[in-house]
Amino acid sequence: MEAAFNTSITCPIPYTYSIITSSSSSTTRSRCDVDPISNNIITLPTSTMATPTSCSDGSPWMDSRIWSRLPQRLVDRVLAFLPPPAFFRARCVCKRWYALLYSNAFLQLYLQISPRRHCFLFFITHKIRIMTQKSHNIHRNMTNGGAAAAAAAASYDNIVYSHQYSAADEQQQQQQQAYLFDPYEIAWYRLSLPLVPPGFSPCSTSGGLICWVSDDAGPKTLFLHNPLQLVAGSLTQLAPTLRPRLFPSIGLSISDTSIDIVVAGDDLISPYAVKNLTAESFHIDAGGFYSIWGTSSALPRLCSLESGHMTHHNGRFYCMSYSPFSVLTYDISSNNWWKLQAPMRRFLRSPSLVELEGKLMLVAAVEKSKLNVPRSLRVWCLQACGTAWVEVERMPQQLYSHFAEVEGGRGFDCIGHGEFVLIMVRGGGGGGGGGGPAGGMNQLGVVFDMRRKRWMWMPPCPFVHEMQMQGFGFEPRLATPVTALLDHLALPFQSSFIA
Repeated sequence: MEAAFNTSITCPIPYTYSIITSSSSSTTRSRCDVDPISNNIITLPTSTMATPTSCSDGSPWMDSRIWSRLPQRLVDRVLAFLPPPAFFRARCVCKRWYALLYSNAFLQLYLQISPRRHCFLFFITHKIRIMTQKSHNIHRNMTNGGAAAAAAAASYDNIVYSHQYSAADEQQQQQQQAYLFDPYEIAWYRLSLPLVPPGFSPCSTSGGLICWVSDDAGPKTLFLHNPLQLVAGSLTQLAPTLRPRLFPSIGLSISDTSIDIVVAGDDLISPYAVKNLTAESFHIDAGGFYSIWGTSSALPRLCSLESGHMTHHNGRFYCMSYSPFSVLTYDISSNNWWKLQAPMRRFLRSPSLVELEGKLMLVAAVEKSKLNVPRSLRVWCLQACGTAWVEVERMPQQLYSHFAEVEGGRGFDCIGHGEFVLIMVRGGGGGGGGGGPAGGMNQLGVVFDMRRKRWMWMPPCPFVHEMQMQGFGFEPRLATPVTALLDHLALPFQSSFIA
């Protein structure tokens, strides 16, 4: 059960769509390797793999007599540079390499020199669908008029997808799984999460940790989890929130020395009604200061937090408000909320906030027939003044025409991490209508590489069929020492949770 990764088939070359065309072309061949962890066959393009030179060709660089005498400290440095899937496969070589995951000296070296990899983690959203079906009789108390309330209710009802809860869903619910997409290798990996208890759903990620929230209405219980650490100590529970809530928006920010969490909206004002009234925050840092949901704040009037996602940037949390579109901003240091006007807010469709390379971006489709510009998908960047937006990128029109045909008006969600943006079509891809997944098709999406200015189609996940997925930006880390700060709190509720 120590193996955390199961590999899958990588993406072929035709998925790439570059803005700048190149006259050079190359032929890509494939070969099959056997993953020693999962015994699954994976197909890797030879252009992405370094083929060792055999000793029989006279090259002295691969002479086993040289490599067998390599000092262990240098071997450890090489292993620390491996991406997590390759590292877990390498652990099967010998007992010493297998034990590196539990070696404090190696983990410290890993945290110092290992390169950052900006990946994406996906979960099947059947739990969210089931929760919504059970909670359809809860009324959202809106204060901005009947039309806006009806629009918010319609947006809320769209979470309930068309297919029914089946025995297969129940079996999958018992064993949590996650699906990691690596945009560098264009590959999917499957992670088993045997330690996650039932009744919790993922809500946010940061610093190599997943934040899980309890599904039941009431005070929310959260815990942090490193999916690459398959030991009981990798689950760290937090104290329950003070106010009862239904489906709040949750933001998570983890640095090397601090943890910040914000839970906002969906206050249960009665057993049958919710309203966006307050937010609670959790903070702990290496300086010894901590606040366990002790800081509360009032949300701006007439805000609608339907997406459930928050983006952290420069000491602030940002999230979208709907009906009409605006950006809600929460400053951690001053404990204040305010609204920020979105660009072209009257013409936006499916807006999302993402962070790319230290900048806050807004990604949305612009659709208005009376405009002098064609319909498109655009990216805006928030300027240093904190109030102005500037358009920095636009999806090529040919690609957008194809994307709009695949999307079919169902809407899309955006996830940003590092230099990548994933634009995922809601409800699967190809054909079909309404809010449900199309028959026989996986969820489709487009990947935008901000650094290289390159667009490409994202290959569908081979492990999931006809299911909607919820995604997060995720940086795989073998160790997350910041969680040790929570151990010093000596909270009495942690022992009962882990037991």
